[in-house]
Amino acid sequence: MKNDFDNIDRRILDFLQKDASLSQRALAEQVGLSQNALWRRLKRLEDSGVLQGSHMQIDAVKLGLDLTVFVMVRTRNHSMDWAEGFRKHVALIPQVIEMHRIGGDWDYMLKIVTTGMSGYDAVYQRLTTGYELDTVTGYFAMETMLEGRPLDVFDGVAR
Repeated sequence: MKNDFDNIDRRILDFLQKDASLSQRALAEQVGLSQNALWRRLKRLEDSGVLQGSHMQIDAVKLGLDLTVFVMVRTRNHSMDWAEGFRKHVALIPQVIEMHRIGGDWDYMLKIVTTGMSGYDAVYQRLTTGYELDTVTGYFAMETMLEGRPLDVFDGVAR
């Protein structure tokens, strides 16, 4: 599907991920299309699943969510059924904002954003209740130095 998108599509995606509040008129002007042509491209990008909603970025610390923990999980069970059950279990914990199945020494990596150590302890208790996990290790972020960067939609493609 990577080759189904031209540079105009990529420019649209680049502008939108940097500022999703752009009006269709402003976006059409930026990429050199009429509003109707832009709308058709946006519809195609949505229908293909490349564009998935829009959201605003929130400053977690200003909301009191001042602790970010990267949790590494190792399990002895690697069946697809177990993995799907564990994914559903983790999805019920709202403080887990990302979950990745990974290669290497660990099986899963979770990103948790919560209110201090007591908040993390509550998440940890929820995470480990009902699932036999071999090892669970938390790495506490001391400072976020780079976050929420837009994707390089031109990676590997001539501009």
